[in-house]
Amino acid sequence: MLILFDIDATLINTSRSGILALADAGRELFGPAFTVDRTEFAGRLDPLIIADLLRENGVPDTADNRARLRDGYRRHIGGRLQAPGTCRTLPGVVELIAALRATPGTTIGLLTGNFEDTGCLKLRACGIDPDHFPVCVWGDHSPHDPPSRDHLPPLALSKYHRCTGRQLAPASATIIGDTPHDVRCALATGMRCLGVATGHFSAQQLRNAGAHRAVDNLSQTEDVLSWLLGRG
Repeated sequence: MLILFDIDATLINTSRSGILALADAGRELFGPAFTVDRTEFAGRLDPLIIADLLRENGVPDTADNRARLRDGYRRHIGGRLQAPGTCRTLPGVVELIAALRATPGTTIGLLTGNFEDTGCLKLRACGIDPDHFPVCVWGDHSPHDPPSRDHLPPLALSKYHRCTGRQLAPASATIIGDTPHDVRCALATGMRCLGVATGHFSAQQLRNAGAHRAVDNLSQTEDVLSWLLGRG
């Protein structure tokens, strides 16, 4: 069994540090008028967010400008994450991760729109060790152009196979996420989805998007664990 977690607003809250760091980098590189206010962030891949930010600010969407904005983002987010009171895990997350890690036959992983370097910075700032997740698929791992979140679940299954030596049917994997994007990519691959309403979307909105189950948060560890393991 494979349980894949989204990061932002599913595992952790960083008080919009990523968005603010992108704004910092954009203003530094492209001028004080650079804004993040017109761009959708929730549930999206970092490479797509960066491309949108460039276009929406009238900056040529070139490989060089994408790389510059990504590098600036990496430089600025560290300081943002260090501000007191900025970072926290969401309810029940630490307990659920511990319970899953202690469950024989269960592998946990990450399936996220974040770049690996900045995603790991966010997790560590909130007290979560990225190394606890043997299977990780990051926002720039799609082999296609343009990338899509729907491309990521099959990669997770391939990484599970490489990690464990076992093939896994999609129905034996579950994605836990806070947006309809998480729900859609799970359904596109035949995986289960647990929606968690700790972001911008309610439990009902996540159910309407097709989540097999949706909860307000992950604090009911035994109940959530039982559902993930197919016991209820």
